[in-house]
Amino acid sequence: QVQLVESGGGLVQAGGSLRLSCAASGNIFTINAMGWYHQAPGKQRELVAAITSNGRTNYADSVKGRFTISRGNAKNTVYLQMDSLKPEDTAVYYCNADINSYGLGRYTYWGQGTQVTVSS
Repeated sequence: QVQLVESGGGLVQAGGSLRLSCAASGNIFTINAMGWYHQAPGKQRELVAAITSNGRTNYADSVKGRFTISRGNAKNTVYLQMDSLKPEDTAVYYCNADINSYGLGRYTYWGQGTQVTVSS
C-alpha cells in the first residue's frame, strides 16, 4: 500500500504564509503526479495545484501568483508554499498522488487532510 502524510496546516492571519508538505511512502514504483486539493465546508473538493513527474505545474485561477507547488529532491515529497493568504483560502487541504505500484497498477491516493484557517 501507499501512504501520504501531510503536515504544515494551521491558523494564520490574512496576508500571511503557510507551507504544506506531503510525503509518499510504501509500494511506489513511479509517481506520475502529485497535487493539492482543498475542500471548504459545504463545498466540493477542488484542485489547488498539481505537478507532474517532469515538473509541469497547474494552478487554480484563484491561487495563481500566490501559491507555489514544488517537489522535493527525492521526488516522493510535494510542497505547497502559500503566500498572501486570504480568508477564502480556509479549507481542509488534501495531498493527492497518482502512483504506479509494484504488482498493483496505477491508483490515485489521498492524504488524511490538514486544516488551513485564515483569519481576517
